[in-house]
Amino acid sequence: MIDSIYGAIQYLLGLGPTIMLPIIIFIMALCLRTGFSRALRSALTIGMGFIGLFLVFGLLVDQLGPAAKDMVLNTGINLPVVDLGWTPLAAIAWASQVAPFVVPLTLGINVLMLTLKWTRTVNIDVWNFWHFSMVGAMVYNVTGSFMFGLLIAGVTCVITLLLADWCAPFVQKYFNLPGISLPTLSSAIFFPVGLLGNLILDKIPGINKLNADPETIQKRFGIFGEPMMLGVILGAGIGLLAKYDFKGVLTLAMSLGAVMLIMPRMVKLLMEGLLPLSDAVRKYLRKRYPDRDDLYIGLDVAVAVGHPSVLSTALLLIPVGVLLAVILPGNRLLPLGDLANIWVPISMVVLACRGNIARAFIIGIPILTLNLYVASAAAPIITAVAKSIHFPMKTDSEISSLLDGGNPFRFWAVKVFEGNYLALILIPIIFIICMLLHRMTNKQLKQDDVEETIVVQQMSQPSK
Repeated sequence: MIDSIYGAIQYLLGLGPTIMLPIIIFIMALCLRTGFSRALRSALTIGMGFIGLFLVFGLLVDQLGPAAKDMVLNTGINLPVVDLGWTPLAAIAWASQVAPFVVPLTLGINVLMLTLKWTRTVNIDVWNFWHFSMVGAMVYNVTGSFMFGLLIAGVTCVITLLLADWCAPFVQKYFNLPGISLPTLSSAIFFPVGLLGNLILDKIPGINKLNADPETIQKRFGIFGEPMMLGVILGAGIGLLAKYDFKGVLTLAMSLGAVMLIMPRMVKLLMEGLLPLSDAVRKYLRKRYPDRDDLYIGLDVAVAVGHPSVLSTALLLIPVGVLLAVILPGNRLLPLGDLANIWVPISMVVLACRGNIARAFIIGIPILTLNLYVASAAAPIITAVAKSIHFPMKTDSEISSLLDGGNPFRFWAVKVFEGNYLALILIPIIFIICMLLHRMTNKQLKQDDVEETIVVQQMSQPSK
């Protein structure tokens, strides 16, 4: 019986997000009585929007990945831990012993928290439940306790939903994604980090005056400040650092320019498909729960990459990541598979900085440093998890990844369950810092709303 359930779950997960998500959307839309035609159109539009999004991602990774690898190879470094990227880690997580139980556990937690009004996020991003499975598998591996593995998977789900709620108003305001939250663990945990970093930069003379958001850049540099041109310029720069020939430099430049141009349009298509579902959710809530017209639809952080600030900051940080891997003492990770995906954690830093590329770039440097050290330290655990499920690693070296292997939350969770004193001491410290930052952002949002109201009132007044 258990094997049948496990097989069914693995089959559904194997369909991938571009098939799973439209099915979930279609069923939800029907349950919310949007009508068959509207539900089908919404589901197919979302599915095709994600296909378009992943096609552009494919272009980004196919072009940027080899360039990043060439930059690493040009340095001549030879480090023992192999960066496989996030995709193999997702496969390992879904094949782990805790995975079949994490999906119903996560769905149950989400429903319970919605019922108790502890969250506003309806997390339909089932594919990314693997983030919870991964931390559960790591804790299970080091403790030998299956219950501890499930416990931390559940706790991680709760924390991720709370973080998604916290940054959702900013996601909607600055990324222009109405009604959306982003409950992706690999990015959400960096929102408070970005806020703290931004607060520190506010206190540093000179740096606190830096403002390089896309609008400012475009005003100052004209056509050369447009997102498309930024992609071309940054792509050419990375091509030169990778020691490409003339054709290679121009190909990479054009490809990254195309990504910067096309990505926002794919996100717009995705949002178009979500509108009927979003409207249906609000109508349903008004009818059944007059006081709950406040829910967000939880999606993959991929929808945030369409913002020009996110990709621009990530592209600037790629050569920095290579340099850090070379010069940092004690680093064991050879950054290859995940260099092209630096935008994942950086997206929330950009959000915390309100699109300020300069500030996000500065904050991104210590984040990459931390990721390299954590990925190196977590490599034995991830390798052991992979071996426990007989994952074909195709290498005798230890494995990890810059982003998800270097995810500080997962490593911290492992150390907590190992009884590490420093990890235990950090629990109340991080909780207090997050509470203070949360209070600060609430005040900030209220102040912004007041200022916007004043501007609207002034614009509506007849001129004398």
